[in-house]
Amino acid sequence: MPNHPTPSTFDADAARRGSEARGRFRAGAPAAHTSGLADDLVQANLVVLPRDWAADFLLFCQRNPRPCPVLAVSDAGSPALPTLAGDLDLRTDLPRYRVWRDGELVEECADVRALWRDDLVSFAIGCSFSFEWAMRAEGIPIRHVDLGRNVPMYRTNVATQEAGPFGGPMVMSMRPMTAAHAIRAVQITSRFPAVHGAPVHLGDPAQVGIADLSAPDYGDAVPVEAGEIPVFWACGVTPQAALKRARPPLCITHAPGAMLITDLLNHQLASH
Repeated sequence: MPNHPTPSTFDADAARRGSEARGRFRAGAPAAHTSGLADDLVQANLVVLPRDWAADFLLFCQRNPRPCPVLAVSDAGSPALPTLAGDLDLRTDLPRYRVWRDGELVEECADVRALWRDDLVSFAIGCSFSFEWAMRAEGIPIRHVDLGRNVPMYRTNVATQEAGPFGGPMVMSMRPMTAAHAIRAVQITSRFPAVHGAPVHLGDPAQVGIADLSAPDYGDAVPVEAGEIPVFWACGVTPQAALKRARPPLCITHAPGAMLITDLLNHQLASH
């Protein structure tokens, strides 16, 4: 895992804005997704599992660092991740959660305090919204952000490496780009391995088992215009596909696109 600042070294303005964003969600403010919101701050995917399942899931992440780059892991029972945010409460501070039982999605909700247990271990996994900030800073347009939509995400035929009961297909997110922008995007995102790094596929979606770009498995469809190619990144929704196979008795995740907003600045995750 990357070395993050301690709470005492967080940028004060970033910490204030992160706290304000989380506070809105804690108060029940609705949000379909967090793409484009506080976009210079690191956002993260969330997976919460019983302690008996945590070791296998951590191994799954270590074996699949592109879709599952681990930013932080909590102590059992703790709703805090102090290396990511000073006042974070994982039970309330995301806009929407998903609740899974025996591998089946049973509920989406805005608060999981009633489900919290002393044996739950939380994983924060890097999110591509961080490298979107870096691309937009260099003038590369991001179609779903410009349209106010969630990023389109697809289950693919690319298999993850198994660990215990966890395995299954890699999920990829897609952004349409011109060839010139795609080349620059590879250069930019390769500096951010903690948030999925460089693309894993460019071009023909059929080569990774995607039959129809207009029908994403998660998120919202966006048009691919003439002269553009679809560019695919490994996606942090991959663990949700693995959960369906592993079938833990309880798991809590973020709803796709409704991320944990931290107090870290995106540039702090750059490898060089």
